[in-house]
Amino acid sequence: MSPAPSTRAKPRRHWFLWLLLCALVGAAAFAAVTCTDIVVQGERDESRPADAIVVFGAAEYSGKPSPVFRARLDHAYTLFERHLAPYVIVTGGAGGDPKFSEGGVGRQYLEERGVPEDQIIAETQGDNTLESAERIAVIMKANRLRTCDAVSDGYHMFRLKKMLEREGIVAYAAPRPELHPPDRWRRALLVARELASYTLWRLHIPRSLELGVSS
Repeated sequence: MSPAPSTRAKPRRHWFLWLLLCALVGAAAFAAVTCTDIVVQGERDESRPADAIVVFGAAEYSGKPSPVFRARLDHAYTLFERHLAPYVIVTGGAGGDPKFSEGGVGRQYLEERGVPEDQIIAETQGDNTLESAERIAVIMKANRLRTCDAVSDGYHMFRLKKMLEREGIVAYAAPRPELHPPDRWRRALLVARELASYTLWRLHIPRSLELGVSS
């Protein structure tokens, strides 16, 4: 005589709940470890002599870099003046702007500050961080460059390094100085967004869903 349907369902329900619990615990552990890595990496300045200084783009307004982008460019200029690398690579596409790109605006800004034109390379096609990292790798390999000081905001550094390392580039974190550090709630939001973007990248989710913050 076969057991009643309700009797057979209990073991199945038990295993489903157990697997669900394991998945939740695993996801929570991954999130905790990754958030810690994001924060720790963001506070670490690894700048040193390298083949190039790479500046990840942020917003530009009618041909002028936004305050965040300008701070990144200024930090890259400081590293260049310290003779840490002979080239500066500036990244960033047009983002819908019919006339200007982040990479082009960054190149012009650095030229105006005194960086020689032949020592600046502008990457102007990347629509997000992943595309920029891929294009940076192509540019660097074509020019026989292997190492870089990567300049962006601190909370970006963990993901940027992982992306560049996957492309075969040795990247050293060079976060821009924060003149006005965000309060703890804003910082928590930035880390949470970065966790989401890193997770989407690790899961190979379409890059159009990247949750970057550009200002």
